[in-house]
Amino acid sequence: MKILCRGKSLSLICGALSWLRDFEQKKQEEEKRLLEAGADPLNDGKDQAPCPPPSCQQSPGSPRGTGEPDWVTQFVQKKEERDLVDRLKEGQVRRKKREERLRQIRHNASLKFAAKRMRQEDEETERLLRLSREMLAAGTGPEQLAWGEDELVLAEYESDEEKVSASGVDVDEEDLEEEHVTKIYYCSRTHSQLAQFVHEVQKSPFGKDTRLVSLGSRQNLCVNEDVRKLGSVQLINDRCVELQRSKHEKKSVVEEEKPGRRRRLEPRATCPFYSHEQLQLLRDEVLLEVKDIEQLAALGKEARACPYYGSRLAIPAAQLVVLPYQILLHAAARQAAGIRLQGQVVVIDEAHNLIDTITSIHSVEVSGSQLCQAHSQLLQYTERYGKRLKAKNLMYIKQILYVLEKFVTVLGGNVKQSPNTQSLSQAGTELKTVSDFLFQSQIDNINLFKVKRYCEKSMVSRKLFGFTERYGAVLAPSREQPKLSGFQHFLQSLQPGVTAAPAAPAEEGEDKAPRPASPLMHIEGFLAALTTANQDGRVILSRQGSLSQSSLKFLLLNPAVHFAQVVKECRAVVLAGGTMQPVSDFREQLLACAGVEAERVVEFSCGHVIPADNILPLVICSGPSNQQLEFTYQKRELPQMMDETGRILCNLCNVVPGGVVCFFPSYAYQRQVHTHWDKSGLLARLAVRKKIFQEPQRVNQVEQVLLEYSRCIQHCGQAGGMVTGALMFSVVGGKMSEGINFSDNLGRCVVMVGMPFPSIRSAELQEKMAYLDQTLPRAPGQVPPGKVLVENLCMKAVNQSIGRAIRHQKDFASIVLLDQRYARPPILAKLPAWIRDRVQVKATFGPAFAALRKFHREKSGSS
Repeated sequence: MKILCRGKSLSLICGALSWLRDFEQKKQEEEKRLLEAGADPLNDGKDQAPCPPPSCQQSPGSPRGTGEPDWVTQFVQKKEERDLVDRLKEGQVRRKKREERLRQIRHNASLKFAAKRMRQEDEETERLLRLSREMLAAGTGPEQLAWGEDELVLAEYESDEEKVSASGVDVDEEDLEEEHVTKIYYCSRTHSQLAQFVHEVQKSPFGKDTRLVSLGSRQNLCVNEDVRKLGSVQLINDRCVELQRSKHEKKSVVEEEKPGRRRRLEPRATCPFYSHEQLQLLRDEVLLEVKDIEQLAALGKEARACPYYGSRLAIPAAQLVVLPYQILLHAAARQAAGIRLQGQVVVIDEAHNLIDTITSIHSVEVSGSQLCQAHSQLLQYTERYGKRLKAKNLMYIKQILYVLEKFVTVLGGNVKQSPNTQSLSQAGTELKTVSDFLFQSQIDNINLFKVKRYCEKSMVSRKLFGFTERYGAVLAPSREQPKLSGFQHFLQSLQPGVTAAPAAPAEEGEDKAPRPASPLMHIEGFLAALTTANQDGRVILSRQGSLSQSSLKFLLLNPAVHFAQVVKECRAVVLAGGTMQPVSDFREQLLACAGVEAERVVEFSCGHVIPADNILPLVICSGPSNQQLEFTYQKRELPQMMDETGRILCNLCNVVPGGVVCFFPSYAYQRQVHTHWDKSGLLARLAVRKKIFQEPQRVNQVEQVLLEYSRCIQHCGQAGGMVTGALMFSVVGGKMSEGINFSDNLGRCVVMVGMPFPSIRSAELQEKMAYLDQTLPRAPGQVPPGKVLVENLCMKAVNQSIGRAIRHQKDFASIVLLDQRYARPPILAKLPAWIRDRVQVKATFGPAFAALRKFHREKSGSS
């Protein structure tokens, strides 16, 4: 089911939770009816087989239609009914226990006090242990033990409670394997969008009675400062898993020091926030009232319990689970979080880039520099610790070294030389199927499934990182940013304030920059991708002059493979978005390829809340000097095209009050046009009426630019004068084309310069087009699916950009599309319905300008 509407969050909340409330009520009524029927005195002889009826006694072998005697069928039916009643009774007992537990925590202050006292005792114990370790480290403790004295030393004390929690013995089974109630999984793209949704739930009529859980990554929710300071998502994840493993194993490491002597080392470190009792209390606190990620993290700090694991313990009993949809769409992340989709409802908000997201999180790229670094680090690690490693460890490490060497060789490099100084004789891009790539790399005889499993279980990349941390980098990395997989990049982007901006200068941001993860961590993701189905992916060999700049990339071609399991298990899936047009991609590439029958797909679209006369969409085919507007790659850089665009903007700025937002297809083209206008004097003419701002390429500068833009418009509206507002130069797909609201005077006119088609020369796009042409059905005379893909990518970007204006019922704005290709019916059909139904195509500039002037005079006068 698809919902296309604006201001949709409240509608989704109320509609979904109303359904859930009604569903739970009907389910309880049905359970009550079945329990009453099961308690009927006539059915009390449940441990005795029913006597066969007289007819069966006379002819015991007489079969019914199923081939079984009638009395056997009745017995089986009765047994199934009794089993159902027993399960319902068990579920009812569990539900009452949970409700009673939450009620006590909500109303019984003594329980909260007891939990707080337990936390204080744990903190005091941890403090004393830390002081003891510091004394030993400082040499204030006893001298090194003589031979044989070590058996006189007390082993580390472990309380009975810790033994119970670590081993799992005597832990209530309900806590370990609680039944998952019917729930709604609400997913969105970013941390801020999820927080906004949670706040909407808090304000809604369901805010008091809904058991809501917010999920996030370890980077968002970890409260252990020693782990958080690692910075890298992968390092935080690995360190957390290592601490949990240590918690359960509780082994003392014994190291051979000299022949005949052994030294007992300190037991492995464990996480002080991973306590079974505290996690159970945190779980119940999470379910008491609606909390967003920040509130959950703050609660975890106060409770001295890990909110990452505490929130996951709360999933079974939760009615509404809020999470980034990348976690839900990645099978490994879904499993790690304890998410079960069977019979549940999934709502995916902001789903316009769902296909791109699935493709991104399952596509991985590694650079030649990373391959060489990993090989060099692993080789030196083996040289240092080789004699201490078991034969199987050595075997797998040699296989990994062999694979890394072959990956570098297939790019045209040599692992024995620095990647920064190696120039490749052959440049260009090459695409291979997975099997062809493995064969060309000469690793088709290596079992990558076993290598992948070894990397996961042995945590070799974590050990390698610790080795390089201790002994320093063995190969100086290049200045390029490490290339993360899509999933890792997503997890990193979830943390508030962490963005994909270029690195700060060393003197400003060197100390604050997170430590890069081991390059082998990224390569493990690439190895995992190579084990997927051969037909659904390609390997791109990109050779770019030097080895350090070259890369290997796994590209997923069929995102439906990973979406199929979600659709198969769920009761219903809702894809929602404010600008979902065009929707053919979802139907053909995602749903149909995932095996969803056409009749199961319901499409629902809402119109905009604004009156019809509050928007003026215009397609302008030519400029003031009758220059035809067609911004193709061949024509858009012509001086006359850039001059005509500048004249159009000058005219618009004369009649449009407040803010004008102008979108260009790319940063490079925006800079080229800006430079040309600066030389020709058009920029100075524009500045007479509007103060000019440019979208920054650094993410951390966006907020400041927007603030200055807003202040300028506000000041001009109050002061009057020649300057009537501001003009913002933005880029399609940039920082301001999505998630930024240019409401009211901030965006009285949105201008789209040309059509932002993706580069047809991209090897990835060409392969995707060829794949769709081969796999999707096409009727005679129909446009090839590959060409449709290119048009849809363009129009989705356009729709996202022009949707930045008109954000509420009383808002108004004009939308100007500068390119005669927008007038083509197939292109017009891909605009949102609320724009398409009101669009006016103007062949010449004069009538278009007259319509704009009239519209803004009327609206400015009425407002």
